[in-house]
Amino acid sequence: MISPIALFWALCVVCVVNMLRYYSSLRALLVVLRGCDPLLYQYVDGGGFFTAHGQPSKQIRLVRYIYAQRYVDHHDPEFIRRCERVRGQFVLTTGLCGLILISMLAMLIWY
Repeated sequence: MISPIALFWALCVVCVVNMLRYYSSLRALLVVLRGCDPLLYQYVDGGGFFTAHGQPSKQIRLVRYIYAQRYVDHHDPEFIRRCERVRGQFVLTTGLCGLILISMLAMLIWY
């Protein structure tokens, strides 16, 4: 029988790997965004996105832009493809984090 604790840690590792994939895809999206739409790049604080002095309110704008699928009418197909990928990874990572929280609560109740 598989240990629930081992299964929990395996789920945590999968979640961390997906977070790293999301981070990498977001960086690639910002590189494409800088070339195809400089105004939107500045609007979402592309240059300071991953720095300590980045502006969280502008970063949330990009998350809302992607989550609401406002990129669908964009002129660059590469940008649309990257946004679709980032959106899918965001949904997957959010679901995995929720599953980890639920399983952590279940383990606290169980043990």
